[in-house]
Amino acid sequence: MSYHEHTDHHYAKHIRAGAPKAFTAFAAWDTQVMRGDDKVIPRKYTELMAVAVALTTQCPYCIEAHTDAAHSAGATQQELAETIMIAAALRAGGSYAHGFMAMKFLERAEGGGIPGA
Repeated sequence: MSYHEHTDHHYAKHIRAGAPKAFTAFAAWDTQVMRGDDKVIPRKYTELMAVAVALTTQCPYCIEAHTDAAHSAGATQQELAETIMIAAALRAGGSYAHGFMAMKFLERAEGGGIPGA
């Protein structure tokens, strides 16, 4: 048994049974956001955005589902590759930006206080 298996989605029935109203509301909201009939952004781009977010949040189930959906919506290997690199750049950028906080906390630990505080 591994931590992530593509068949784990069948456990959703336990979440649905334990929190039926919240589950139904979440499912309806997710459907509207991803496939609503009033969407302006084409499905292929919605799915590529979902892949980028899934890569950033590192959700293996979402990576699989949204990659499959992006392919079904006409996404190419090149579009997926660019999406992957965009997600990687933003993930790295977040680490860099949070590095500012690390430097600030180091300065504070060294007795310099927090600038602007």
